Amino acid sequence: MDSVFLVQHLNVLPSGKEDFKFIGIYRTIEGARAAVVRLAEQPGFCKHPSIINSELTDEVPGFYVDEYELDKDHWLEGFVTLVGNEEYRE
Repeated sequence: MDSVFLVQHLNVLPSGKEDFKFIGIYRTIEGARAAVVRLAEQPGFCKHPSIINSELTDEVPGFYVDEYELDKDHWLEGFVTLVGNEEYRE
């Protein structure tokens, strides 16, 4: 199985809106963790420098490192968009 490691950072704004930053894609988990170490002391990131294990906790601010298998669909269903309390269909 060939896979890559996606690194993102989540910050929650005072309004409650989630602000995800795409950091990069790495060939190895070691490369992904090294990217987190490089950024963890930078402004903004230093407020939430931990790697979050999304299998153990709900979404919280910090770095997310996820493995993705190559040549595989990772979104298998359609979607709906909610506008206010109404469902919007295209």
